[in-house]
Amino acid sequence: MEWPRNSLDRFVLGRLEREKMQPSPEAGRRTLLRRLSLDLIGLPPSLNEIDDFLNDEAPGAYEMVVDRLLASPHFGEKWARWWMDLAHYGDSDGYLTDQVRPVAWRWRQWVIDAFNRGVRFDQFTIEQIAGDLLPEATVEQRIATGFFRNTLSNREGGADLEEFRNLQVVDRTGTFGITWLGLTLSCAECHDHKYDPVSQREYYRLYAFFNNADEVNIDAPLPGEWEAFEAAKRFYDEKRKAVLLPIVAEVEALQKKWEAKLLETEAHPARDHRWDRALELLGLVWGGNLGEGQLEGLNIVHTPWEERTASQRDRLQDYFLRSGSLIDGEKFTKLKIGELVEHLDKLAKDLPPVSRAPTMVRHHVLRQTHVHVRGDLRDKGEAVEPGTPAVLHPSRRAGDRMTLARWVVSPNNPLTARVTVNRFWQELFGLGLVATSDDFGTRGEKPSHPHLLDFLAAEFVRQDWNMKAVLKLIVTSATYRQDSTATPEMLAKDPENILLARHSRQRLSAELVRDNTLAASGLLHRKVGGPSVHPPQPASVTAEGFENKWPTSTGPDRYRRGLYTIIQRTSPFAQFATFDLPNNNTTCTRRERSNTPLQALNLLNDPVFFEAAQALAARVLRAEGRASSPLDDAYLRSLARLPRSPERRRFEQYLATQVALLKDDPESARAIAGEPVAGVNIIEQAAWTGAASIILNLDEFITKE
Repeated sequence: MEWPRNSLDRFVLGRLEREKMQPSPEAGRRTLLRRLSLDLIGLPPSLNEIDDFLNDEAPGAYEMVVDRLLASPHFGEKWARWWMDLAHYGDSDGYLTDQVRPVAWRWRQWVIDAFNRGVRFDQFTIEQIAGDLLPEATVEQRIATGFFRNTLSNREGGADLEEFRNLQVVDRTGTFGITWLGLTLSCAECHDHKYDPVSQREYYRLYAFFNNADEVNIDAPLPGEWEAFEAAKRFYDEKRKAVLLPIVAEVEALQKKWEAKLLETEAHPARDHRWDRALELLGLVWGGNLGEGQLEGLNIVHTPWEERTASQRDRLQDYFLRSGSLIDGEKFTKLKIGELVEHLDKLAKDLPPVSRAPTMVRHHVLRQTHVHVRGDLRDKGEAVEPGTPAVLHPSRRAGDRMTLARWVVSPNNPLTARVTVNRFWQELFGLGLVATSDDFGTRGEKPSHPHLLDFLAAEFVRQDWNMKAVLKLIVTSATYRQDSTATPEMLAKDPENILLARHSRQRLSAELVRDNTLAASGLLHRKVGGPSVHPPQPASVTAEGFENKWPTSTGPDRYRRGLYTIIQRTSPFAQFATFDLPNNNTTCTRRERSNTPLQALNLLNDPVFFEAAQALAARVLRAEGRASSPLDDAYLRSLARLPRSPERRRFEQYLATQVALLKDDPESARAIAGEPVAGVNIIEQAAWTGAASIILNLDEFITKE
C-alpha cells in the first residue's frame, strides 16, 4: 500500500494490516494546519497563515509549516507546560499557609528558552539534575536545577525541619524515577517494590543522591538587569558602609554571639523553645533569600566569616539586624537597630530589581544516608552510599548528582529515551504507545507498537537527543496526518484508537482553552516569558485558601497565556481546575480530559470568556480580516474554516431573533455589547456578541480535530 510517508508509518501500517484494518485518508488542509499549530505552539493559525498554506501548492508546503512552527518562540511555551507537569510546578509552598514563591517563574523561563534553543535532551537532563555541579557552571545551568525546587515546603510554626526536608528528598527521588525512568520508585520507600525488581536498599541509594542537595535562590538577571543593578549597588554599598560604620564592631560582636547560640541550639535542640523557633525561622523564612551558594541561613552560619561572599555577609547581616534581638534586646535598643534598619530599607529602595531563581546546591557537609526502616525517618537502618538499581545498567562509579545525571542519559540506559518519546507521542495523539506513561514497570501496559517505540527511541538518540527532530518525524508522518472521523466499524473494533487507524480528537488542555479564546478574540498578549500573573477569577475561589491574596492583573498581563497564570496550590485558578488542571502536589505524566456541564457554564459565564466574545464580535464587525462576512471571519479565526450552509442558516436565524428581542431592551443590549463599534448599531453588536459566544463554546473550538 502506498500510504507511508516515513519510516514510522510502516510500523503502524503493519499492525493495521494484521488486524485487517485500513488507515484513514489524510485530513483536509485546514484541519491539518489547525492541528499542527495547536500541537506545536498551542495557538490557532492566523488568517494570513491559513491563506498562505491553502495557496501554497508546492510539494514541501506542509514541511515548511512544520519548520516555521518549530522555530516559533511560542514552541517553548507550549512544550514547557508539558514539562512543568512532570516537575509538578507551583508558585506557592503548599500545606496550610501556602505562601507564594515569587521567584519560581525563573525556572519556567529557563525551560521555555531551552526548548526554543533546541537544547539536546541529554544536556537538558544533565543540567536539571546537576547543573550546579558542572565545571564553572553558568547561572543558566544552575537555574536548570530548579526542576527539583517544586517540592512542597512547610513554613508553619512548630514544623520539624528535618521531617519536611526528608519529605522533599522523597518527593525528588520519586519525581526523578517517574520523569526519566517511568518507574514507580516511591513504592520502595517502605519495603522492597512488590512488582518491579527494585529493593528498598536500592531506593535509598537513589535517595542518597538527593539527600545531599540543598535549596538556594540565586541572582539570575534577565538581559539588561545586571548592568543597572551593579551601577546602583556600588553607591548603595558606600552608603551602607557609612551608616553601619559607627557601630559595626558592636554589631559584628553581637552577630557572632547570635550565630554561636544558633549552632549550640542545632547541636542541642529542645533546651530553649525560643531559640528552637529562631533556628526554625532562619531556615524557613529566609532560607531562599540568603545566599549565593548556600541553602539556609544556617548553612551560611556554618561557613567561616572569612570564606563568606559579600552577598552572603550582607544577606545574613540584614536578617540578623531584623530578627536577632533575642541575643541581647537591650543592646539592640541601645544601638537603635530599629532606626538603622529603616535607614537601610530606604537606601535599598533605590536599587533596581534583579530577577532571582530557585536552584539546588551541594550540601556543605556530607549527610550520611540510611535505609529508613518501614519508611520511618526516625528508625535508621543500614547506612548506604549513592547508587543505581542493579536491574538497569550499572553506573561506573559511586558519586554525586552528576553521576546520576550522566547515568540516566547513558546510551546503555534502556528507559530514558523510550519514556521520553512515548510522552512526545502521548502529547500529540492523546495516548502513548505505552498507555501507562508513568509506569514502564511490570504492572504497566505493554506497548501497542513495541517495534515503533524501539525505533523512535533509537532515532531520538541517533539524532543527538534532538527533540524537535523527533517531533518533526512524527508530525510529518501519514499516521499523524490522518482524518479523525471515527466510523462505526472503527469504534466497534478499536474504540480507543490504539491501532491508530485515525487521528484521535482531543479536548484542549485548560491553558489552551483560555489561550485560544484570547487569540481568536484578539485579546491575547503574546509576550514570551516573565513572572506569573493573576487573571480575573471569583473572589470566592481565592477565599478557599489560607489567607490567600489574588491581586488581579491589569493591562496586558490580564491577557497573558495560561502558562503564566500563577499556580496557587491550595486554591488554583478556577477555570483551570474546571478543565482538569492536575494536582500540582505530585508529578503528572498524563492529564485527564473530562467533559462536564461546569465547563460549558464556565465558557458561557466566566468574565474573561464573555469579554472575549465581546472582543471577537467587535473584531469581525470592524472587518479587520479579509473574509467576505463577519460570520466567515469569526469562523476562520476560531476554527480555521468557513461555516457550512446549515450553520449559516442557523446563525442568520439566531441573529434575527436576538435583534428582535433586544430592540425593546436597549439597556441590556449596551451591557451585552460592551465598547461600541463605530458605525455599527448597538443592537446588532449585542446580537453578534451572542453569536461570538456560541462559536467560542462549540465543541469543535475547544477540541483538536
